[in-house]
Amino acid sequence: MSEMSQMQKPRPAISQADYQRLSEFRYLIRRFLEFSQLQAEDAGLTARQHQALLAIKGFPGGGPVTIGDLAERLRVRHHSAVELVNRLCEAGLIVRDQDEDDHRRVLLRLTGRADDCLAELSAAHLDELSRIEPTLRRLLVRNHE
Repeated sequence: MSEMSQMQKPRPAISQADYQRLSEFRYLIRRFLEFSQLQAEDAGLTARQHQALLAIKGFPGGGPVTIGDLAERLRVRHHSAVELVNRLCEAGLIVRDQDEDDHRRVLLRLTGRADDCLAELSAAHLDELSRIEPTLRRLLVRNHE
């Protein structure tokens, strides 16, 4: 036996039902993301713009959001978040404010227009989540056979 094969951990026992649950879960995620993208487009936004607005509005603790925070929440590089913020500012959806305590920090805030748009989108998304919730709950409970 090679040294590499001796060091490998034994493969966990995964049942056909587990594979089916994972497959169904990924399918539901993809369907939800497709739903989300179409809703955003209908509202005149890209999916990424919608995600950014939601990340700012729903930031944990409700505190101020920096471009670095936004980059982390969207899982993008800092310069990509800057470009997105530039487009959102140009569209009149967010405003950059200088942090009064640290003038080097730029804080992001939604405009009234963005708040209204996000409220409509969020209502539709919450309805969709309610619709798929029973299936999600069933998939998230792992029965050990």
